[in-house]
Amino acid sequence: MTRPWLKHYPEGVRAHLEYPRVPLYALLDETAAHHPDLTALRFYQHRLTYRELAERVNRFAAALAGLGVRKGDRVALMLPNSPAYVIGYYGTLKAGGIVAQVNPLYTGRELLHILNDSGAETIVVADVLYPKVQSVQSGSPLKNVLVARLQGGVEPGPGAHSMEALIAGAAPQAPEVAVDAGDVAVLQYTGGTTGVSKGAMLTHFNLVANALQVKEWMAGPAEPGQERILTVLPLFHVYGMTVCMNFGLATASELILLPRFEIAEVMNTIRETRPTFFPGVPTMYVAVNNFPDAESYGVSSIRRCNSGGAPLPFEVMQAFERRFGSVLFEGYGLSEASPVTHANPVVGLRKPGTIGIPYPDTDAEIVDIETGERVLPPGEVGELRIRGPQVMAGYWNRPDETAKALRNGWLYTGDIAKMDEDGYFTIVERKKDMIITSGYNVFPREVEEVLYEHPAVLEAAVAGIPDPYRGEAVKAYVVLRPGMQATEEEIIAFCRERIAPFKAPRAVEFRDSLPKSAVGKVLRRLLTEGERQA
Repeated sequence: MTRPWLKHYPEGVRAHLEYPRVPLYALLDETAAHHPDLTALRFYQHRLTYRELAERVNRFAAALAGLGVRKGDRVALMLPNSPAYVIGYYGTLKAGGIVAQVNPLYTGRELLHILNDSGAETIVVADVLYPKVQSVQSGSPLKNVLVARLQGGVEPGPGAHSMEALIAGAAPQAPEVAVDAGDVAVLQYTGGTTGVSKGAMLTHFNLVANALQVKEWMAGPAEPGQERILTVLPLFHVYGMTVCMNFGLATASELILLPRFEIAEVMNTIRETRPTFFPGVPTMYVAVNNFPDAESYGVSSIRRCNSGGAPLPFEVMQAFERRFGSVLFEGYGLSEASPVTHANPVVGLRKPGTIGIPYPDTDAEIVDIETGERVLPPGEVGELRIRGPQVMAGYWNRPDETAKALRNGWLYTGDIAKMDEDGYFTIVERKKDMIITSGYNVFPREVEEVLYEHPAVLEAAVAGIPDPYRGEAVKAYVVLRPGMQATEEEIIAFCRERIAPFKAPRAVEFRDSLPKSAVGKVLRRLLTEGERQA
């Protein structure tokens, strides 16, 4: 196959890498061996050096072994960003276990699904979330509940353990478990295109490869100890797991951990810690752009920002770079690929509105939507498919779903996209989000880009709602900037001046906020759920 993107690789970024066939935790061990006194984690006033982190990881692995965790056993993690999360994650891998990722915001029903689907007999949970685990424990396979102290005030009940007490009482050596690079390391749960939460099986090799691909794309971070990563993306999400944690620990960076994105806290943290790298999602950059007197908080210390998780509106990127002097480049990934597959070059030709070009050792093609077998030429729209060392082994206990997603060595993403003559890819829309109105295809992102150009619009999302005449109608959900006003008629007219009438919204609903996932992605299905039920 032709790879037109290779001519746009920046100097110093190799098209092919050698990937060591080692467990993921070997990257942390290597950093701790060479840079033991550098700060690994900063969590408010608490800091851990690489030596201290490695010691706690080893002790936690020994503690898990003492509880009966054996190779291949699943250990669920239900924690916000904190030292406990990092220790729980790497300790599980070192004990030979498989991390089952759990969003701390999940309801009891969602938690129970993951516990039963993964078969996890052990869970590490934040103290404030412990009652939720207690409420579902009897219907789950759980045998070991380990409670991590975050806020205090909630003590482990009968049959549960204090994570800190276990670590303090454990042997300092991790158990000797033969972990192969091809073993599954993480079950990354994803709704995918079906809405059924499935565990993408990411192997140690997948995760090592993607961490090293990120490192290569960054052309290597600064000297060890010089890179400080603002880690507010949730680590239970595949984006934060790789681009913040695994990449950061593999490069002797300092992770500045925040458990949630609250803009005032984030700005104060930037002022106090002077991060150099800020991986985020568009809604985070919108918030920073609109924060009063943001320049005085030292945002200019951030040299690079990597946007992913959702399309980055051009207006947001332009405003951020102009105001703070940072490089804000857009990339792309998905849970099934560990997750990163594409990015705009950090140095070199960036094409705003695109997801950039494929990572080293990553191939990508646009194929026809109907069969997925005919490769389309540049400029044509079809489904994006990918292959590379970061692509998952399949879905946990779901051979039928695996067969749909992985075909002839390719991962079919479910994203509608196109490639230009230079090999830069543009995501047009998710298959499931495309609106068909009066027989015409409308892609929400195109309409959202126009809405963001309106001076009164702070945030916007577009979705299709049922329409008895057109099948679906285009509806916009808009959050206005503080102190500004706009009418539905004005917004619709603004769009009609800039895009074809069939693409323009037929209705506009003004909201105080838009529903978002834990990583900050706007949840279109929650916007339209009520209307579809009606």
